[in-house]
Amino acid sequence: MEKRNISISLPSMGQEEWEAIREPIFSGWITQGPKVAEFERLFAARHQVKHALAVSNCTTALHLALVALGVKAGDEVIVPAFTWVSTANAVLYCGATPIFVDIDIKTFNLDPKQITKKLTQRTNGIIPVHLFGLCANIDEIKQVAPNIKIVEDGACASGAAIDGRPAGSMGDIGCFSFHPRKSVTTGEGGMLTTNNDKLAEHLNMLRNHGASVSEEQRHKGPKPYILPEFEMVGYNYRMTDIQGAIGVVQIKKLDNFIDERQKWADYYTKELSSIKWLQTPYVPSTYKHGWQSYVTYIDPGKAPKSRNEIMEYLQQKGIATRPGTHAVHMLSYYKKSFGIKPEDFPNAQAANDNSMSIPLHNRMSPEDFKYVAECIKGIS
Repeated sequence: MEKRNISISLPSMGQEEWEAIREPIFSGWITQGPKVAEFERLFAARHQVKHALAVSNCTTALHLALVALGVKAGDEVIVPAFTWVSTANAVLYCGATPIFVDIDIKTFNLDPKQITKKLTQRTNGIIPVHLFGLCANIDEIKQVAPNIKIVEDGACASGAAIDGRPAGSMGDIGCFSFHPRKSVTTGEGGMLTTNNDKLAEHLNMLRNHGASVSEEQRHKGPKPYILPEFEMVGYNYRMTDIQGAIGVVQIKKLDNFIDERQKWADYYTKELSSIKWLQTPYVPSTYKHGWQSYVTYIDPGKAPKSRNEIMEYLQQKGIATRPGTHAVHMLSYYKKSFGIKPEDFPNAQAANDNSMSIPLHNRMSPEDFKYVAECIKGIS
């Protein structure tokens, strides 16, 4: 077989995105403005929520969500042990303590059955992560923790759903990422979603230094020379209109992107399911997967090589791979600061050591997918 060079992910952009940025550049309005507002309206409509508020990235979205829900020093917030570090970091930004919960190794998502024993009088939030584009089971989480606020970390989950309910519409606040590895991208960028009018108003102020009105409202109002009132400490977490213009184009492509990824995810699953040492992604029948990544699990007791050896083999074949993500409790800062041992969360540890993401994006050719599958099937 011919050696290829297949990236783990590439953003799907082109002439439309290039042309879209002309308007903010030539209008002179390049900070948060009308294009961001248009992107927000489109994103809210697609995810069936009343409000969507664009921010600089998903980490700042998580931070603002926790602040708006009143998370403060002394509080505890439950997070999955297997997720990108920003989920836990956002809790620390508020002076609160992240309380790790193990995952279901089948889904890679937070295991609702593990939550009850972690609840205390200090619990003031749960951040389920819709990891790799598969929604966490929000209904079960609400059943075991009925009075706890939920922030959906939907960084990977634009367009994903459970029973037709989109990610970002099931908790109190949803948070999304538009990093280049996500299905839709604005370079960097994030989005908050909520159906709560008061929370939306609060979040809108928090992202803009705590100002009572936005820059756009002030400049287009009758007295643009009057500075706004600041009734709270806020942050500069705004998105630019250049990014918003790109987002307007990208969000219109989201469903086509996911449909194409679904087609090739199905192909991978069909081709790879006979490999006894490889677990392909599990998707419950009523779930719509967003397919930010196609993440497999290598059974260390059955595989002919270790996960890292397999990734090195595929790298030599021109196929980029990555671990699914990391177990946050195994990272140096968290181990030292909280005295956590890797074995404290055995499923997260196993996923950390044995998960493998293979290429799945909208710039791959049919030949690329076939090459990846054949190379994996050829491992012995």
